[in-house]
Amino acid sequence: MDVDPAVIGARLASSVVAPLIKKLFVKEGPGAGLVNQPVRISSLVSFRGEKRTLTEKDLDKLAAELVAQATRHAGPGERPCPADEDELVAEQLATTLYALGDLDMSDVQAVQLGHQGLAYELAHATRTRGRTTPRLSQGGTLLHERLLDTACLHILHFFTQRSAFVPRTLVDQSGRLSELITKIDILIERIPSQTAQDAGFERRYAEYMIGKHSTLTIVGIDLSHAEATWPLDAAYLSLEAVSSSGEERPLGAFAGEPGGSGESPAAALPTALPADRALSGHQRVLLRGVAGSGKTTLVQWLAVCTARQESLRGLEQLIGRVPFVLPLRTIARQESLPSPAAFLASVHNPLDGAQPPGWADRVLTAGRGLLLIDGIDEIPERDRERTRAWLSDLLIAYPDNLWLVTSRPSAVDDDWLGAQRFSEFTLSPMSREDMAAFIDRWHDAARQSCRTEEERATLGAYQSALHTAVRTKQDLSRLATNPLMCGLICALHRARRGYLPPGRKALYDAALSMLLTRRDTERHIYAPGDVQLDEEPQIQLLQRVAYYLIRNGEAELDRDRAERLIEEALPSVPAARALGDAPAILRHLLLRSGLLREPSVSTVDFIHRTFQDYLGAKAAVEAWDVGLLIRNAHDAQWEDVIRMAVAHARPRERAELLNKLLELARHKDSADSALRLFLLAMACLEHAPDLDPATRDGVTRHAMEFVPPMTIPRARELATVGPLVLELLPGPEGLTDEVAECCVVTASRIPVDAAIPYLARFADHPAVGVRAQLASSWGRYDTERYFHEVILRLDRDDLYFVAETMEHLRLLLDTGPRPWLILRGDFTEDEIRDGLDGEEVTRLQLNRNGVVDNLGAAIGHLVNLETLYLTDCLRAVSLTGLSDLPLRTLVFETPGLSGVGVVPWRMEKLTALERLKVTIGHASMERDFPPNITWLDLHVVHEFLDTAWLSSAFPRLRHLNILFPSGADRSIDLSPLAALPDLETVTINVEVSGAASLPGVTVTASSAFARPSAGAGSP
Repeated sequence: MDVDPAVIGARLASSVVAPLIKKLFVKEGPGAGLVNQPVRISSLVSFRGEKRTLTEKDLDKLAAELVAQATRHAGPGERPCPADEDELVAEQLATTLYALGDLDMSDVQAVQLGHQGLAYELAHATRTRGRTTPRLSQGGTLLHERLLDTACLHILHFFTQRSAFVPRTLVDQSGRLSELITKIDILIERIPSQTAQDAGFERRYAEYMIGKHSTLTIVGIDLSHAEATWPLDAAYLSLEAVSSSGEERPLGAFAGEPGGSGESPAAALPTALPADRALSGHQRVLLRGVAGSGKTTLVQWLAVCTARQESLRGLEQLIGRVPFVLPLRTIARQESLPSPAAFLASVHNPLDGAQPPGWADRVLTAGRGLLLIDGIDEIPERDRERTRAWLSDLLIAYPDNLWLVTSRPSAVDDDWLGAQRFSEFTLSPMSREDMAAFIDRWHDAARQSCRTEEERATLGAYQSALHTAVRTKQDLSRLATNPLMCGLICALHRARRGYLPPGRKALYDAALSMLLTRRDTERHIYAPGDVQLDEEPQIQLLQRVAYYLIRNGEAELDRDRAERLIEEALPSVPAARALGDAPAILRHLLLRSGLLREPSVSTVDFIHRTFQDYLGAKAAVEAWDVGLLIRNAHDAQWEDVIRMAVAHARPRERAELLNKLLELARHKDSADSALRLFLLAMACLEHAPDLDPATRDGVTRHAMEFVPPMTIPRARELATVGPLVLELLPGPEGLTDEVAECCVVTASRIPVDAAIPYLARFADHPAVGVRAQLASSWGRYDTERYFHEVILRLDRDDLYFVAETMEHLRLLLDTGPRPWLILRGDFTEDEIRDGLDGEEVTRLQLNRNGVVDNLGAAIGHLVNLETLYLTDCLRAVSLTGLSDLPLRTLVFETPGLSGVGVVPWRMEKLTALERLKVTIGHASMERDFPPNITWLDLHVVHEFLDTAWLSSAFPRLRHLNILFPSGADRSIDLSPLAALPDLETVTINVEVSGAASLPGVTVTASSAFARPSAGAGSP
């Protein structure tokens, strides 16, 4: 962890320390502004010179208050020093702080030193001046050091936030100070006082989790077994997750304001965010994703990031958390699902016996747990209800932790965990940029196996050719939309020297051949005389194991059961006997097939569920268990099995299977159940190149009953069929605006260029919602083609245009003007400043930008900018340099800082500002705000709000909306708002009192989101 433990040890939050430290320095006079030279620290202190505002006695009181706060916040039985030393510690702290007036350095030099360096200089200056300090015990000395470090951290932060601080100086140091203070505040809030035993075990546990989950298996790269892993840092690709709730997020609409902030409420984009940020602002998430979409990799990534506690910018919700990875395929096989005390034992963690008694309970009771529950779809349907009951019981007992549950899309019904207040997200397919990044990373990893420069050059040629193929061949780009398939394609392309078979089934066949035989043969694994097992006998044995798992709804099985399955199959596969008995054959398959593995001692599973489904489907077709397939068609575990069964089957068998599937769908009482079966049949058509025309027409005709989609969730579900659905969707003629938008959502989630002509038919649509969806989907398609066929034709009225790359931005601005822009991603300050015309842009949103920290340098030239959105821009916390802009609306959202309020600095300089949306983390804010705010949208992550400060901070307020994302711990008193003469409306989502004192004000209050009683959890 990169936070100084000594600083954390003082357990003093910034809300306590900052106001006290501020008193050490003189206030800025009127008209203070940016200066070109540093200033001496001795000229800033308030207890020296002729016009001192702080006496030495006041300094003693300030130091005593810091000591009192530190001892007050210490854990029970963990007082930092003997009680009779409190006064002595305070005396020594005051003496050391008094040395600020003796330092011969500037504010800039102090910031360069860092907070620990400044603490050293103060201690040295105290000794040099011969000031006597009291002798302290070891505990008292340590407390003094902690408090001095903490004070110096806030002193430096105070320097960097003064308006007179040298402009553009030491920006990185300033940002690190802010980040460090934020982390300390979060840790103090989340981590209660710990015993040494708990803290020591957590360090061991974190090291184990990092070692366990920080690598991935590389598919198809010829490395030795010891090297055949991929560092997670290099492999992880943050895909996009889209809210499955069907809600669209208006751009600029202030809650409670009719029509939003002057912008059309229909000007919306889907609520999308990087998948690893799904827990930002959401305590509980159900994440859906197709096979191979990266769900388990995301679980590993979150576990490792949490265990490391490093580089968490944008993932601040993980600070101070403890990860528990609970794969359901493992824990659900046990007689009962585990209690927290048995979490480690249930996943065969070797540290189980070392955990202190009650440790897991203490972690979860404190709300510090990150529970990663992977694979609802990988357990039998009969076990899913008991799993939900188990999860509900855990939520009742431990409501305040972070929870992520993963599943394939249709394994459980929509809103399956709705009663437990889970938000639902769905992993999006990989974009073209994602595919390109993945291909580069795969080939970078593969270079580790190259022994000569010639091999590296050849691999480079394959890499370049594959980029071209994925970009130009629609069938290939359609297959490479998830990490598993993209990895397989990379491996096959290399193994087959640049040739790729067409279609999904052919790719799987080639992948099996590569993994089962060609890989070892071409690497000369076998010596002369070694017994080799051909591809077909291996497949016969593996598909027996796969089919057993599928029939029993399992994802792994005991090793002895696997041996018995192989023993039973041997009479039909005599060639395998050359390897020995069943245990010897299983050992061979585990070591050499590349398809089986041992996730834990005495258990066996497939390296990925996709291979299990593919081989199990082959076994089902060979046995022609069509009745079994149809009986389980409603179960998400069987959906890919049925698709692959259609691919394996002969034409007459395909027709029989699909006709039975249609018959089953027709007899379903539930429209949703029927829809899923009809869509499954429709999805099977891409695996059925040779099929009776009457059967194909019947499948298409029934799917047409659900086309066009009428809701956004239905639109997203329809997109899972793939490119075939493009032929069924209607054009814009005669559709309502809402249905037209749903059709565009479906088509835009099918990332093949064949969707572009369909989407282009809607480019002239008048509805802003339709045009906004088209504008936001650019990144999924060929840049030039989509721009010319779609973007160029969009009416610019009330529409934000979205740029995700500099190429996007250049094309937009070369055909401008584009007064409303969204820049999504890490555009640099230079790119923004050089790219945007200073007079054209009036509304701008920076979204998910982690590099801009000097807004003045980036957008200070936009002289007509009236509306600014900063969404997930975690470094852009200072508004210095924007005071000359005519900004009327500012939205500052930091979903990456879950549970922490961040209010940007220097906001008071924006004198034209009228509308503001921010998040605060305390009951009130000691911060200056612009004087003319009339609309305020306030998100409060604290559990209480003192409304008295609102009256003085926002004297002209007319409309107030207050949202407590996690509820409040008591009713909120509105009576202080009576001091606001222009107040018209108040909207708040918790219980209130004092509303009667606001005559003429429309108060809308609801306790629906108030903190629930035990068992309901947070919203």
